[in-house]
Amino acid sequence: MASNGSAHKGGEPVNAPPIRHSAEDASPSELRRASTRLLLMLLALGLLVVPIMRELPLGQSSRTGILAWLLVALALYWLAEGMGYRPLLLLQLLVFSIAATLLSAKVLLVIADVNRVTFLRTIARALVILGAALAVVNLIGMLTRLYRARPRD
Repeated sequence: MASNGSAHKGGEPVNAPPIRHSAEDASPSELRRASTRLLLMLLALGLLVVPIMRELPLGQSSRTGILAWLLVALALYWLAEGMGYRPLLLLQLLVFSIAATLLSAKVLLVIADVNRVTFLRTIARALVILGAALAVVNLIGMLTRLYRARPRD
């Protein structure tokens, strides 16, 4: 019998890719790695990306829209990598997606010469701030769980 190169054990391939953990079921070392990566990404976002975005020669809505779409991509990455609590990550993705959609709609309406939609930018900015707060809550939750999991002397 010819082999296709993958071994099977009980009907499932042995060399299947590892299942990514979320913070709910991560070991202390996985949790430490994920929280460190999340902290570094949030710091880079706050200290590097946001100041660079402010310097772009674009309107406020366009800059915030680009930031919102970047945050959607980051939220997808955090969700795929299991860098936090799945419900919080899903809520974050939803909030950032709504913000990015509102800002994209505002830009399209301004292009169509509808200029009385500044409330879209205001709502979207509030959603971006809410999503960032959820990311911080996620990080604090991971660090709290990590603190509680450490051995007591």
